Amino acid sequence: MGKLVKLALFVVAFGIALGLLPFTIGGLLGWLIFKKVANNRVKYGLLTVVAILILFFGSAWVAALNSSSKQPITPTKTIPTFSPSPTSTPVPTDVPKKELYKVTKVIDGDTINVEINGKNETIRLIGIDSPETVDPRKPVQCYGKEASDKAKEVLTDKSVSLEADPTQGERDKYNRLLRFVFLEDGTNFNKLMINEGYAHEYTYQSNPYKYQEDFKNAETAAREGKKGLWADNVCITPTPIKQTTAPTQTQFVPVVQPTQSSSTTTGGGNYTCNCSKTCTQIASCDEAYFQLNQCGCKARDADSDGVPCESLCR
Repeated sequence: MGKLVKLALFVVAFGIALGLLPFTIGGLLGWLIFKKVANNRVKYGLLTVVAILILFFGSAWVAALNSSSKQPITPTKTIPTFSPSPTSTPVPTDVPKKELYKVTKVIDGDTINVEINGKNETIRLIGIDSPETVDPRKPVQCYGKEASDKAKEVLTDKSVSLEADPTQGERDKYNRLLRFVFLEDGTNFNKLMINEGYAHEYTYQSNPYKYQEDFKNAETAAREGKKGLWADNVCITPTPIKQTTAPTQTQFVPVVQPTQSSSTTTGGGNYTCNCSKTCTQIASCDEAYFQLNQCGCKARDADSDGVPCESLCR
């Protein structure tokens, strides 16, 4: 019996050392069995079997607890949330895209045709004036061809967006739409022509428009950089045109002195200088230009826009 006592004590000590409750209970139970029922071998045998079962199932229970306690803890991933900085500018999501129109023809450096709703419209660019090339009543002005070629290079077969300016009105006296023209990448084509020296800034009758300051700065930069028509020995000094209302920027026009001859052949017939004639007495637009440019009859151009007798020449 001494061996059983030692075994029980060993189990108790083992259970206490490892913190295993079933081993401790089993060991104590074995010791009690030995002490209380040593003379009854049958009961002793049955209780020993019970103690062994307690030890077995207790061990399994402890193993299960240890296994569950050792399961790896999966760290919870924290998904960072980004809140907009109070100083950041929100990105607009409802900005309408500008409508694009197909360029059907480039007339010259400041006039183009576009298709709008199936109709071909002539667009006169606001705020610029390029040298003349296509007016049959006027000679081709210096750097006019270069300006026209540049406009054709940039705009032919392209699509553009248009912007009106209420300060300039919807159309000019020739029924042309007055617009700023923008390329698909957002470039202001009006300003581009000035900036590259293919046109100069033009304020009609001193009436300010939206991009006037930018256009004037662009002309200054082109002139100082001697670009295009501002380059040395390219064009003669521009001759300013006087207006009856208010001064405007200079335009490139030929300097014409009145002739002293009483009769000159030009255009399609013989015209005689006679500044006393009114526009209603002049037979044709060609004669009106003759009276203005050859004879110096300034009364033929009352608004000083370079177009005489607009009832005939429009």
